[in-house]
Amino acid sequence: MSDEQQAAGAPEPAARPDDRAGAGGDRAGARDNRPRGEEGRADGDGGSAGGEAAEKEKEKEEREKEERERERERVTGRFKEHTRDPLAEEQGDDGPTDLAAASRARHSTRMLFDTGRDLNSFDRSFIQSAHIGDIHLRLDSRQSVAGMRSGPVPEDELRGLRRIHVEPQGYVRLRNALVARRLLVLGAAPGTGRTSTALSLLDEVTAGAGAEPGAGPRVSRVDPDGGVRRLAGLLSGEGAEDDRHGTGYLLELALTKPGSLPPDAMDLDGLAAALDGCGAFAVIVVTLGSAANPLLTGRYGMICPPAPTQELLTTRLREKLEDHQAGLDDHVAGAPDDGPRPEDLLTAAEELAEREEVRDAVGLKELRPAEAELLASLLAGHVLGDLSYDELLSGCRSLATGQAHEWFAGVDRAPAALPAATDGGTGLSGTGLSGTGRSGTAALFHPVAFRIALAVLGGAPYSAVAAAAHLLTWELSVQSDPDNTPARPLFCDDPESDLALSRAEVTDGRVEVAGAEVDARLIWYKGSALPAAVLAEIWDRHFPVRAPVVRWLRLLSDDPRPHVWMRAAVAAGELCVRDFDHSYAELIRPLAEAATPRRRIFAATTMDQAAGHASHRKAVRKLVDDWSRYGTKSLRWTAAMALGYGNAAATTDDALDALARIGVRDDGDQLAVASFNVVRLLALPDVAKVLRRMSDWTHHRREAYQDLGLVTTVRLAVTGVDEVPAAEPGSPLGDRGDWPLPLALVATRPELVRPMADLLWTALNTPRSKDVAMDALETLLRSAVRKDGTEWARPGLAALLPALAAEEHDRRRLDWLLRRMMNDPENPLPDAQARSLWWLAVPSPDRTGEEERHG
Repeated sequence: MSDEQQAAGAPEPAARPDDRAGAGGDRAGARDNRPRGEEGRADGDGGSAGGEAAEKEKEKEEREKEERERERERVTGRFKEHTRDPLAEEQGDDGPTDLAAASRARHSTRMLFDTGRDLNSFDRSFIQSAHIGDIHLRLDSRQSVAGMRSGPVPEDELRGLRRIHVEPQGYVRLRNALVARRLLVLGAAPGTGRTSTALSLLDEVTAGAGAEPGAGPRVSRVDPDGGVRRLAGLLSGEGAEDDRHGTGYLLELALTKPGSLPPDAMDLDGLAAALDGCGAFAVIVVTLGSAANPLLTGRYGMICPPAPTQELLTTRLREKLEDHQAGLDDHVAGAPDDGPRPEDLLTAAEELAEREEVRDAVGLKELRPAEAELLASLLAGHVLGDLSYDELLSGCRSLATGQAHEWFAGVDRAPAALPAATDGGTGLSGTGLSGTGRSGTAALFHPVAFRIALAVLGGAPYSAVAAAAHLLTWELSVQSDPDNTPARPLFCDDPESDLALSRAEVTDGRVEVAGAEVDARLIWYKGSALPAAVLAEIWDRHFPVRAPVVRWLRLLSDDPRPHVWMRAAVAAGELCVRDFDHSYAELIRPLAEAATPRRRIFAATTMDQAAGHASHRKAVRKLVDDWSRYGTKSLRWTAAMALGYGNAAATTDDALDALARIGVRDDGDQLAVASFNVVRLLALPDVAKVLRRMSDWTHHRREAYQDLGLVTTVRLAVTGVDEVPAAEPGSPLGDRGDWPLPLALVATRPELVRPMADLLWTALNTPRSKDVAMDALETLLRSAVRKDGTEWARPGLAALLPALAAEEHDRRRLDWLLRRMMNDPENPLPDAQARSLWWLAVPSPDRTGEEERHG
């Protein structure tokens, strides 16, 4: 900067935005009309005054100067107070708040809940009994054979199994282990094809065991009530070596049932010896979990991986289409084959399955055998012309719905039927818990609590989901058994079982902690449809669960981690859509009137999520409008936060009207939250309309509206793009997430440069806001380059600064600010950066020759 263009001292103050001076357009006129009341007194006339009178006048001027300085500090402090973040009172005045992290958590969570997904469009009773041509759709084909009692497995069933069974990864290793030890304990989650794999293994090993034809069934199911000891005794009985030679036995143990005890190592060794004695084989199927861990970690235990989805679906499709073709051949014998070949139909069905719309409707990454069978039936029905496309999509959506129903149906039916324990009772046996009554409910409810926690907090760190699941386990246990204190062992959690039983996966990712990103293990459902399906299932079909879930959500609203409380708020909004009347009374209204800002933001986010559904948008807008007009102070505060999301009012003008009502009421008592949410609306397409309204406020006759315009302008300057909820990732603004919002706006929309510059100019030239505005401008200037010297928001400054420093007076102020930044003892601005910023602001024709040489 040349000496000719540098100002000595502080910048010259300018206009106040009242009825005599406007914010935009004619800045010179604004300075001519600026009120002297805020300017201070003009210089004296220089007349002579002698002695004592002159001294008194001087003392009077000094007192007035000190009074003006105190008033300036008071006004500046008031403006600083109005530009604080809503969470500042909980997290401190100077430290960063977590609103940006909460905004990012909201973006990622909303992706899990597709508001366009119609969870009510599927008629379960219709599909369950539907016939498509000669294909029978079996929605409940996922039912396990565990309910079947003992008896032989028919050869027809084994032949059909050989035809359609898809071997999981590691199948050969499982078969070799069974052959070598005669006994295999196979662990997997229900519905993953574990029983089919067990039967397939027994079919193979018994086929080569040398059993005599007609001697008896090769494979038999064993009644689980007798357990391992009963089977071992049966095999060790008289004549067992002849009668049981080469036979295979399938035993499915339900270790989570009350009164069930897992077999110990001696029991398994005894059974293996009995099997070896008669040349037989046995597979024991167990569900993953803490009760099964000792079995699966022993010498006979192995995990059964699921079958690959694509191969499973292709096999089921081929079966359906071949059966259909065979049926046609039987009915039309000798007819010319002029229809589509099964191979062509198979290709068409596979291409249909890969459509994005179909994949989204299915919403599952991996299919289980029963799901693959149903999807294959739906695809085959559509390519054969027996099922419409809408019916296909509706049936696809039933997959996740059916899984959720299976997870929660009758979970506590058995404990609820138990009689009250007498003195000295030990509760549920086999759960690893002690205590009286039914204290084992904690162990019973943990798997379902984990699934609900994962539906609410999907994408959060595994530790956060696990901790939330334990909180919900407690709430469910208390609700189910209020007379007993729930108990839970401290060392019985099994992360692998939690993942398998909940169809979840853990990925490496990053999470924000106090403004810094750190590595974390993030957990998700293996399918986008499962979170919404789980929430719909518990809210629509299990009313008693609502009370503990509501208490649990309130606990999560107090969690200091934004990736927890914000995700819970979005999920609560989805629950409100299922039953707004209940959710409003139990969740929204109590939290909207809470004393803590985080709970009120939780309620506002919940309402916004509900407003994302067309069915509830009108009700939410009416509610927010009433709160903004007639609500208590807390309700008005919550209404302002809801308006900032952009869905709680019919138009942008309506949202701005409501925010203005809130901001100017009671002498600007809620000016801070109103201005904050006006800024949040600047990421909407109507940004120009918001800027015009801000300009109108600064021109208003009432000082309360002027303050609203000024405070909003200053807050805009210090707000980052990532704090604005409407700046979706992938959008022009979202791609500049760490930029200051005003610089991102002018960089992406050049037509906003002039109105943005006029607003900032007014704040900088109004005495009651100039100090805070100057600090905000310094923040913008420091965003030109990052600490490592790479370019940051410099393109935005290149667009804004020339319009902000168009006159000599404005350039003197900029020069003074740059010098102050260069002389900052804690964070001095390098001379080269200061010159670079100056040259961004001053157009080339206005530079001196010396500056041109340094340009």
